[in-house]
Amino acid sequence: MDDLGRRLLDLLQRGLPLVPHPWEALARQLGAPPDELRRRVQAWLDDGTLTRFGPMFDVEPLGGAFTLAALCVPPSRFDEVAALLADMPEVAHNYHREHIWNMWFVLACASPAEVGRTIERIEQRTGLDVLNLPKERTYHVGLHFPV
Repeated sequence: MDDLGRRLLDLLQRGLPLVPHPWEALARQLGAPPDELRRRVQAWLDDGTLTRFGPMFDVEPLGGAFTLAALCVPPSRFDEVAALLADMPEVAHNYHREHIWNMWFVLACASPAEVGRTIERIEQRTGLDVLNLPKERTYHVGLHFPV
Protein backbone atom coordinates (compact mmCIF):
# COMPACT_ATOMS: atom_id res chain seq x y z
CA MET A 1 0.00 0.00 0.00
CA ASP A 2 1.44 3.35 -0.97
CA ASP A 3 1.43 6.55 1.08
CA LEU A 4 -1.84 7.84 -0.42
CA GLY A 5 -3.54 4.52 0.30
CA ARG A 6 -2.36 4.55 3.93
CA ARG A 7 -3.50 8.14 4.46
CA LEU A 8 -6.87 7.41 2.82
CA LEU A 9 -7.47 4.30 4.90
CA ASP A 10 -6.44 6.13 8.05
CA LEU A 11 -8.95 8.92 7.35
CA LEU A 12 -11.76 6.56 6.35
CA GLN A 13 -11.51 4.76 9.69
CA ARG A 14 -12.67 8.00 11.28
CA GLY A 15 -15.58 8.32 8.83
CA LEU A 16 -16.35 10.31 5.72
CA PRO A 17 -16.83 14.04 6.28
CA LEU A 18 -20.51 14.89 6.85
CA VAL A 19 -20.71 17.38 4.01
CA PRO A 20 -22.67 17.42 0.73
CA HIS A 21 -19.63 16.19 -1.27
CA PRO A 22 -17.47 14.04 1.05
CA TRP A 23 -15.18 12.62 -1.65
CA GLU A 24 -14.28 16.12 -2.79
CA ALA A 25 -13.50 17.10 0.82
CA LEU A 26 -11.25 14.05 1.20
CA ALA A 27 -9.63 14.82 -2.15
CA ARG A 28 -8.70 18.33 -1.00
CA GLN A 29 -7.32 16.96 2.25
CA LEU A 30 -5.27 14.25 0.54
CA GLY A 31 -4.32 16.14 -2.63
CA ALA A 32 -5.78 13.49 -4.97
CA PRO A 33 -8.73 13.40 -7.37
CA PRO A 34 -12.03 12.16 -5.87
CA ASP A 35 -12.36 9.49 -8.60
CA GLU A 36 -8.96 8.09 -7.62
CA LEU A 37 -10.04 7.81 -3.97
CA ARG A 38 -13.27 6.03 -4.91
CA ARG A 39 -11.35 3.73 -7.27
CA ARG A 40 -8.95 2.76 -4.47
CA VAL A 41 -11.80 1.96 -2.08
CA GLN A 42 -13.48 -0.16 -4.76
CA ALA A 43 -10.19 -1.99 -5.41
CA TRP A 44 -9.91 -2.77 -1.68
CA LEU A 45 -13.45 -4.16 -1.72
CA ASP A 46 -12.71 -6.18 -4.86
CA ASP A 47 -9.53 -7.75 -3.50
CA GLY A 48 -10.87 -8.35 0.01
CA THR A 49 -8.73 -5.77 1.81
CA LEU A 50 -12.08 -4.34 2.91
CA THR A 51 -15.17 -6.50 3.26
CA ARG A 52 -17.60 -3.63 3.72
CA PHE A 53 -17.58 0.10 3.27
CA GLY A 54 -20.28 2.51 4.27
CA PRO A 55 -21.65 4.60 7.07
CA MET A 56 -22.60 3.20 10.43
CA PHE A 57 -25.71 4.69 11.94
CA ASP A 58 -27.27 4.13 15.32
CA VAL A 59 -30.77 3.24 14.16
CA GLU A 60 -32.26 3.20 17.65
CA PRO A 61 -32.75 6.99 17.93
CA LEU A 62 -34.60 6.72 14.59
CA GLY A 63 -36.91 3.99 15.93
CA GLY A 64 -34.92 1.05 14.58
CA ALA A 65 -33.41 -1.88 16.42
CA PHE A 66 -30.37 -4.16 16.36
CA THR A 67 -29.89 -7.57 17.87
CA LEU A 68 -27.16 -10.19 17.93
CA ALA A 69 -28.47 -13.66 17.15
CA ALA A 70 -27.18 -17.17 16.65
CA LEU A 71 -28.21 -20.47 15.13
CA CYS A 72 -27.08 -24.03 15.76
CA VAL A 73 -26.73 -25.13 12.13
CA PRO A 74 -25.91 -28.73 11.18
CA PRO A 75 -22.61 -28.67 9.26
CA SER A 76 -24.27 -30.20 6.18
CA ARG A 77 -26.67 -27.20 6.02
CA PHE A 78 -24.25 -24.41 6.88
CA ASP A 79 -23.79 -23.05 3.34
CA GLU A 80 -27.54 -23.30 2.62
CA VAL A 81 -28.47 -21.35 5.76
CA ALA A 82 -25.67 -18.81 5.22
CA ALA A 83 -27.02 -18.15 1.71
CA LEU A 84 -30.54 -17.73 3.07
CA LEU A 85 -29.34 -15.14 5.61
CA ALA A 86 -27.23 -13.36 2.99
CA ASP A 87 -30.39 -12.79 0.95
CA MET A 88 -32.16 -11.06 3.83
CA PRO A 89 -31.66 -7.26 3.93
CA GLU A 90 -32.13 -7.25 7.72
CA VAL A 91 -29.01 -9.40 8.23
CA ALA A 92 -26.10 -7.00 8.60
CA HIS A 93 -23.51 -9.81 8.52
CA ASN A 94 -23.06 -13.40 9.64
CA TYR A 95 -20.07 -15.47 10.60
CA HIS A 96 -19.05 -18.96 11.69
CA ARG A 97 -17.91 -19.79 15.22
CA GLU A 98 -16.52 -23.02 16.61
CA HIS A 99 -19.33 -23.49 19.13
CA ILE A 100 -22.65 -25.32 19.34
CA TRP A 101 -24.20 -21.97 18.27
CA ASN A 102 -22.05 -21.95 15.16
CA MET A 103 -23.66 -19.23 13.01
CA TRP A 104 -23.81 -15.73 14.48
CA PHE A 105 -25.39 -12.71 12.83
CA VAL A 106 -26.60 -9.18 13.47
CA LEU A 107 -30.11 -8.07 12.58
CA ALA A 108 -30.69 -4.40 11.81
CA CYS A 109 -34.41 -3.68 11.54
CA ALA A 110 -36.71 -0.71 11.15
CA SER A 111 -38.36 -1.33 14.54
CA PRO A 112 -38.12 -3.61 17.58
CA ALA A 113 -41.26 -5.41 16.35
CA GLU A 114 -39.55 -6.07 13.03
CA VAL A 115 -36.71 -7.85 14.87
CA GLY A 116 -39.26 -10.32 16.23
CA ARG A 117 -40.89 -10.81 12.84
CA THR A 118 -37.51 -11.34 11.20
CA ILE A 119 -36.51 -13.93 13.78
CA GLU A 120 -39.80 -15.76 13.19
CA ARG A 121 -39.17 -15.69 9.43
CA ILE A 122 -35.66 -17.11 9.90
CA GLU A 123 -37.01 -19.88 12.13
CA GLN A 124 -39.73 -20.72 9.59
CA ARG A 125 -37.34 -20.76 6.62
CA THR A 126 -34.58 -22.74 8.34
CA GLY A 127 -36.51 -24.91 10.80
CA LEU A 128 -33.93 -23.84 13.39
CA ASP A 129 -34.39 -21.95 16.67
CA VAL A 130 -32.80 -18.50 16.80
CA LEU A 131 -30.93 -17.47 19.94
CA ASN A 132 -31.77 -13.76 20.32
CA LEU A 133 -29.26 -11.70 22.31
CA PRO A 134 -30.58 -8.12 22.33
CA LYS A 135 -28.24 -5.34 23.36
CA GLU A 136 -28.42 -4.34 27.01
CA ARG A 137 -25.93 -1.49 26.93
CA THR A 138 -23.91 0.45 24.34
CA TYR A 139 -20.17 0.94 24.65
CA HIS A 140 -18.19 3.14 22.29
CA VAL A 141 -14.79 1.60 21.66
CA GLY A 142 -13.50 4.05 19.06
CA LEU A 143 -11.25 1.42 17.52
CA HIS A 144 -8.71 2.83 15.08
CA PHE A 145 -5.77 1.09 13.43
CA PRO A 146 -3.13 3.59 12.30
CA VAL A 147 -1.87 2.54 8.88
